[in-house]
Amino acid sequence: MECEPEKWCEVTVPTVGDRVFVHKMDSFGEVIEHDEKSGDYRIQFVSGTKIYARTGDFIVKYDERLPAWQTMWSFSDGFDDRWLKEWDGLEAMSECGFRIYEHDDFGYFFGIDGAGYDFYEAHWIPLYKARGILWHKEG
Repeated sequence: MECEPEKWCEVTVPTVGDRVFVHKMDSFGEVIEHDEKSGDYRIQFVSGTKIYARTGDFIVKYDERLPAWQTMWSFSDGFDDRWLKEWDGLEAMSECGFRIYEHDDFGYFFGIDGAGYDFYEAHWIPLYKARGILWHKEG
């Protein structure tokens, strides 16, 4: 990936809690709300000022270009890729704390940007629930 950065890009959707840099304010803030109907994000700055912005008005600031540990996964089934692309999967996975990338040759892949907590509880189980998959027996 590092040898061919032009072949892939991050497609993670901004979510509540993300640290962002707002271009017109030339300042950092935090996403505190997202109106899905309008597409607007409400951003609060350290000063307490709050504004509404659209995706192109700001960029999410991550510590690194790739997730922690540079450990990535991809789906093994084309149906999962369809869910990601066509059925709000990008937003659902982003809300579950995954960073998602699209590669010209390999399709989608994703990673977790974190350490020191239970990844299953914080990411994988919420993703399982967001998908509505029932591979387990209730009770």
